[in-house]
Amino acid sequence: MRVALVHDWLTGMRGGEKALERLCEVFPDAELFTLVHLPGSVSPLIERRRIHTAFTQHFPFVRRAYRHYLPFFPAAIERLDFRGFDLVVSCSHCVAKSVIVPEGVPHLCYCLTPMRYAWDQFDAYFGPEKVGRAMSAVLRPVMTRIARWDQRTSTRASRYLAISQYVARRIALYYNRESAVIYPPVDTEYFTPGAAAPGATFVIVSALVPYKRLEVAIDAAHHAGVPLDIIGDGPERALLEARAAKGPGVRLLGRLDDEAVRAAYRTAAAVLLPGEEDFGIVPVEAQATGRPVVALGRGGATETVLDGETGLLVADDSVEAWAAALTHAASRPWDSARIRANAERFSHARFRAEFRHAVDEVLAAPGGTRW
Repeated sequence: MRVALVHDWLTGMRGGEKALERLCEVFPDAELFTLVHLPGSVSPLIERRRIHTAFTQHFPFVRRAYRHYLPFFPAAIERLDFRGFDLVVSCSHCVAKSVIVPEGVPHLCYCLTPMRYAWDQFDAYFGPEKVGRAMSAVLRPVMTRIARWDQRTSTRASRYLAISQYVARRIALYYNRESAVIYPPVDTEYFTPGAAAPGATFVIVSALVPYKRLEVAIDAAHHAGVPLDIIGDGPERALLEARAAKGPGVRLLGRLDDEAVRAAYRTAAAVLLPGEEDFGIVPVEAQATGRPVVALGRGGATETVLDGETGLLVADDSVEAWAAALTHAASRPWDSARIRANAERFSHARFRAEFRHAVDEVLAAPGGTRW
């Protein structure tokens, strides 16, 4: 059976790319299709695929500015050619779910989320305070058109799989489609408890982008007088560094390798998730090392963090509420074994087994069946 895997873009190893790695294990001979591929930016397991790119690959300055070409992505994804394939599997957070496949070829979409910036988070990405009043005004009708296209093309997938109940509700709201939930895979064999005792420093591992709400955590750490290390990089780094400099104890460490991230998890007072996530792999990785999580009590965190047992869910995103949660997390004991056991629900083996079952179902259905 000839299988095509589709991913929006290959420019770094984030949560979606970690799920794609496991899909490469489920389909070891699959070919990979994407809008933009920056060689060397993803894991060897992904890089070894035969990778097909869209015309957007050849745009100028694509390495640094691929996100600026968003208006071209619908046309680019529709021109990918899947003739000769027996199954198409998309891993989509932007436009991958809208590929056009030959009649009778099943298309299984693993939906990371419907496009945030086109639907409900335009201001977080393209609001006046982010890109300026004039540019925001220009982009709003562009994103409105993309949202309409996104909804119109939502029928192209034979079946949707969602990464969380939260995303399943978003799929129902924006696409009017049902979906089954298969939680993303987390490397619970690599992220394990360490021998060293935890310290007093709180840790964030995150892309530095607007919807992550890292400014809330920085202000809360200053307010509570606790140290905070932020691991990751992104377009918001300069703004966050300026904010961190307003008080002591907050460090932006940039992008670190997996070994350094694991070491930071193991000795953290707690790992923070201040933004509303569709799933959130970082909280599960942290729990796999036996450390608690302090997360906003909305989105995917409500499905992965057991409030009061494996971490704390903060009711709102005010600095005062977050400062109080940090103080509480640092002052109470945590059961490392209980926290670790919760994370084991999200193992690689579980993901592969559930995904293979979903594939068997879609292949057994009559051609063209839509769920």
